[in-house]
Formats: sequence, C-alpha cells, structure tokens
Amino acid sequence: MPLSEHEQRLLEQIERALVDDDPKFASSVRSGDRRGKARRKLQLGFLLFVVGMAALIGGAVIPSVPLGALGFLIAFGGLALAVLNYRSATGVVEAGPGGPAGSSASGRGGRAGRGGGKARRQPLKNRLEERFRRRYDQ
Repeated sequence: MPLSEHEQRLLEQIERALVDDDPKFASSVRSGDRRGKARRKLQLGFLLFVVGMAALIGGAVIPSVPLGALGFLIAFGGLALAVLNYRSATGVVEAGPGGPAGSSASGRGGRAGRGGGKARRQPLKNRLEERFRRRYDQ
C-alpha cells in the first residue's frame, strides 16, 4: 500500500533527522538491500556446493583422495553458506522472532504461548504509533 503525501513527508523528516543525529549509522543502514546481499550469498553457496560435488565425484572417478577431500570441503562450505543465508534471502527473517518465542513457549503450553507472543507485539506497535503521533503534534 503506497504512503500518503503526509506520511511521505513524515518519513523524509525522520530520515533527515536520522542523518543529522547520526550520519555514520544512517549511511550503514542506507548501504544497500540486505536481502539482495543474502540472495547473492545463497546463490554463491549453491554454486560452491555444485562445484564441490563435481570435484568430489571427480575424485572418486579418478582415484584421487586430495581431489575428493577438496571437493567435500568446497561442497560443505557452499552448503553451510547457503543454509546460513536462506532465511535472510527468502524473507523468512520477519517471522524469525516469533519462531524462537513460539518454540520456547511450546514447551509451556503450545498454542497459548504463541498467541501470547502475537498479542504482545500488537500493543507495542500501537504504543509506538501513539508516541510518534504525540511527537508530531507537538
């Protein structure tokens, strides 16, 4: 949903205030799309996995232990890189904070624990919006 003109002006004011207050932090936040970087790492991980598997199979076909070991290490490193960046690349990160809370709450009561986490997030959002409106009105 697009922002209204009023919301766009407010967002621009917030961005300018952020740059004025802490330019180093603002530049680090503005430095690019984190999801895009994670996607590139995910793709690189899969590419390394495929290359490593090819080297591993090549080491088995040509009886070469060093080539097979190198292929295994490359495939393992590529798979680890892909797995570590999967959540960030696919956007599952937004659901991430609910995941650990839900898993720890499932031992306490299952569904009630997950619902409690969701209920706690909504009032925080309302409080933040209300605080923002009060600051804008002043």
